Amino acid sequence: MRHRFASSRVPVAPCALALLLFLVAMLGFAPMGFAQAQGDAQAQGNANVTLTLRGDETPETVRKLVDALSVGGRKVEIRIAGKDQPVQAAPAAATNNAATPPASTSPDQGETPIEAFWDHFVDGLTQGLSAVPRLAALPDAWRSAWAQNRNGVSELPAGWGIIAGLALAIAAAGLFRFATAGWFARRLWPKGPEFTPRLIASSWGLFQDLMTLTVGLAALHAARMLWLPEPDLAATTLRVIANGVVIGAGHLILGRFLLSPGVPERRIMPLPRANRHFRLLAFFGIASPILLTTAVAGQHAAGPGLVAGLFALVGIAVTLFKAWWFIDARHDLGALILGSSHEPRLGRRVIAVGAGWLYAASAVAIWMVGNAAAMMEGGARWTEAAGLTQLIIVLVPILAVGITSLMACRQAHAAALGERAPLTLALGHAARAAAGGVIWAGGFYLLARLWGGFLLGGSSTEFSAFSQRAAGVAMLAFAGWVALVFLRAFFDAYAPKRGAAGPVDEDATHEESIPSRLATVLPVLRGVVLGAVVGLTGLVVLSRLGVDIGPLLAGFGILGLAISFGSQALVRDIVSGFFFMIEDAFRVGEYVDTGRLKGTVEKISLRSMQLRHQSGQIHTVPFGQIPSLTNASRDWATLKFNVRLDHSADIEKARKAIKKTGLALLEDPEFAPHFIAPLKMQGVADITDSAIVIRLKFTAKPNQASSLQREALKRVYRALNEAGVPFASNAVTVRGGEAGSHAGAAAAISAVPPPSPLAPAAG
Repeated sequence: MRHRFASSRVPVAPCALALLLFLVAMLGFAPMGFAQAQGDAQAQGNANVTLTLRGDETPETVRKLVDALSVGGRKVEIRIAGKDQPVQAAPAAATNNAATPPASTSPDQGETPIEAFWDHFVDGLTQGLSAVPRLAALPDAWRSAWAQNRNGVSELPAGWGIIAGLALAIAAAGLFRFATAGWFARRLWPKGPEFTPRLIASSWGLFQDLMTLTVGLAALHAARMLWLPEPDLAATTLRVIANGVVIGAGHLILGRFLLSPGVPERRIMPLPRANRHFRLLAFFGIASPILLTTAVAGQHAAGPGLVAGLFALVGIAVTLFKAWWFIDARHDLGALILGSSHEPRLGRRVIAVGAGWLYAASAVAIWMVGNAAAMMEGGARWTEAAGLTQLIIVLVPILAVGITSLMACRQAHAAALGERAPLTLALGHAARAAAGGVIWAGGFYLLARLWGGFLLGGSSTEFSAFSQRAAGVAMLAFAGWVALVFLRAFFDAYAPKRGAAGPVDEDATHEESIPSRLATVLPVLRGVVLGAVVGLTGLVVLSRLGVDIGPLLAGFGILGLAISFGSQALVRDIVSGFFFMIEDAFRVGEYVDTGRLKGTVEKISLRSMQLRHQSGQIHTVPFGQIPSLTNASRDWATLKFNVRLDHSADIEKARKAIKKTGLALLEDPEFAPHFIAPLKMQGVADITDSAIVIRLKFTAKPNQASSLQREALKRVYRALNEAGVPFASNAVTVRGGEAGSHAGAAAAISAVPPPSPLAPAAG
């Protein structure tokens, strides 16, 4: 049996948010290589050089040598070896240590880490841009390196081998696409507008695109093995091109999967301006791999020194494009984040406003680190840290939102199947909060480990001790937060549903809405329990941070004692309410009479309850002011009422007509579920001068007793008329012809009581 549970009620927006963040992640994967490659190119191109001199060179010669060697910002160290030694220039001894902490890399001990980083960034950017003029030598270096290819000497030339390989890959991918188009076409159209059919259809499209890319890459690999078997520049260039194809195709495939351009019926991400964002994604996915491929291939051909300027220019261009795109999409990101919640709170609104700016700032920060790493000791380490930061800030939201959205979808599926147990719902909310919290906490911990020492300074030992203490505090706070989420969900599941705030139609049929005893007690304890959890968590966290909580506990104890002595009425109300709850005297939705006030219980607190009168007034009654209480809505209610018949009425015929009416009510689907005992005639209750009084009764559910009585009277009246049973009349017949007869008749008429409506008998 297939359960199509993904309807409009399924939280689609959180799932779409996870996919959107995955799209943001793909935007970071391609340019991430720019920062590292740029840092490596600048670091290698700007490596220190040691110039060894004989000592008899002229100043002009020394100046020319130093100028030539210091191009690109390289530092030149001069040594005098003696007249018998030749003049030579060699790289200086490497002093970089990847394990060196960043705090020790400041060029000036008086600078803060932030100031030192800024100086490194400015130096790295300046030297990268200063290397741009050297790009003029790149074509000659490329031709020189290309001439040394070992492939294509006796067979197909290396250049034609690359072109043939690309053509073969495109042909193989196109042939696969054409051959499988009909088979996939039947599966690419969703079978419904719900989220699940659209996800299935988009998944088939994703599978088709991935298979097409796999076939093309396999053909390209075969071409490289066939026509470019030697490990030279041509083979390296084809491999770099293949990597660029993977990156570019990955952007296009992911965009088609999420945004489905041209096919909105299959779109699984409700992103505003989806077609525009796909076009920008396609441009980025094609342009950035081309630039990256050109730079990396040039680095393999001419060395890092000549392409340092190219990396600098490409890094600036890519960073500007990403920052502009994120800022341009900030409103779309905000709309998608706000759409993931029916009632977005302040925190979600802040995230929605700042998401685009945050990702734009992260792109600029990664670019700055890539430039600064070229001038820093342990620059490779910080280039890797920048890349890991890019991964963390995009993968953590993906995993957190994706897992919580998946769990939310599972909960919605279980709710659609009828699994609404409060404990199950509360455990589901707690598990979802715990899963998302663990992922977020792990992401923040990794970021702190990567950058905490650099930003805060201090030794690694001090930072390790601080991080351990912070981790302990975070774990305690996290445990308290999960417990709070569980308890809130548990209490909310038991909270009675509030009825309509407006006037209620008494003639309308109402459903049973009386909550259980547990559902009545738990909402009263909600504030106390949640406050206790928050207070205990706060005290434990403060104690973990080293704060002496003894005076706080003593102060709270004295405050509680003072409140108990100064508010005896409040204590009396709370204690009385506690015993009312223990005795299960009333529940929300029941009709009660306190002796002075009566009405339907709408709300119960620690010290009072609110009663809604039939006329609409709300009475707030403290528990301590209730001497006794009558509950008219518990279990069942027996109603007895009288009907007055004429003296000439056939009692047996009336009994049969009333019994028939009671059976008809039991067969009516509208009224039958509310009867416990059928309508029947108890017998003759009284015989007066003008009528025979018969008593009727029935037993029904308390909340439907009045409406059933009105319906029973209506049907009994019709049934007795149809059976020919006369009702009693107040008419008076006066006989007599004596002189005083008129006065006697007047006296008899005045003695007759006025007509009155039928009323229920007492008792």
